[in-house]
Amino acid sequence: MISFKKAIKADIPQIRELANQSWNAAYKKILSQEQIDYMLQQMYSHEEISKQLENPNYQYYLILKDNIAAGFIGFEFHYEKNTTKLHRIYLLEDFKGLGLGKAAINFLKEKTSETSNNRIILNVNKNNSAKQIYEKQGFTVYKEGVFDIGNGYVMDDFLMELHL
Repeated sequence: MISFKKAIKADIPQIRELANQSWNAAYKKILSQEQIDYMLQQMYSHEEISKQLENPNYQYYLILKDNIAAGFIGFEFHYEKNTTKLHRIYLLEDFKGLGLGKAAINFLKEKTSETSNNRIILNVNKNNSAKQIYEKQGFTVYKEGVFDIGNGYVMDDFLMELHL
């Protein structure tokens, strides 16, 4: 059974560990280990996740398969006018291909529908095979962007959207 548990501050260590494992698997063929380590430190520090959890529009959920944490999703309502931004969705390798990603996107669509938002956006690395998964869920590319993230690193992404 797939379920979702709203994350609280006590879940931060688990989110950080899930991020570490999933990022190192997902990006090892796309980014250097140095960039992966840098981005994990910047985006998944205890302080950064705490700050996000304090924002009422920012939601983190653990993705559970048979009550085992398989990954997590993080999104922000009202990121732009009428828009929810999917900031992160990651699964551990052992749980890929079991329908959890699709279930998480459907969960996000439901949560977004409960707000005044009618659009979901996300960034995906141009070399990330997840782009095809998002396309199967109805997302389309509306723009491309290269974003300076500091320390000499950039994110070279497709920006995708879904209108509900």
